Amino acid sequence: MNFITKSFSELTTTELYQILQLRSEVFVVEQDCVYQDIDFKDQKALHVLGVKNDTIIGYTRIFKPGDYFTNASIGRVVVATEFRKHGFGHSLMKASIKAINSHFKVEEITISAQLYLKDFYESHGFFQVGEGYLEDGIPHIRMDRLKI
Repeated sequence: MNFITKSFSELTTTELYQILQLRSEVFVVEQDCVYQDIDFKDQKALHVLGVKNDTIIGYTRIFKPGDYFTNASIGRVVVATEFRKHGFGHSLMKASIKAINSHFKVEEITISAQLYLKDFYESHGFFQVGEGYLEDGIPHIRMDRLKI
């Protein structure tokens, strides 16, 4: 999988369509969660695309400090179902952390993580902050990654 980071205005219509399809496939259909994915935050974000054979199979959006949380942040972390068993999620997180470091020149990152992925995010240096909460009916926790 190759990684490309683009601003919203740099995305092609095909890339945007693939991103929205992947997010809908996983966050709405697979997780059976009706929520408003199109939230007007994509325009502020940088988009980390995980591409294999000209198809986006992994994706995150990253924000500079202050745009989402006080710290930089990573959101909409998603890998197509058929590619999860290959460890692409770990590669995607590493690429997203690297993109934050290189584009925003910071290391402190905050995420709103689905609770069941706590161990996954801990393996990338994140730790839970505070109590859990529901976001769109799904248990979440705040997690931070500090300067290492």
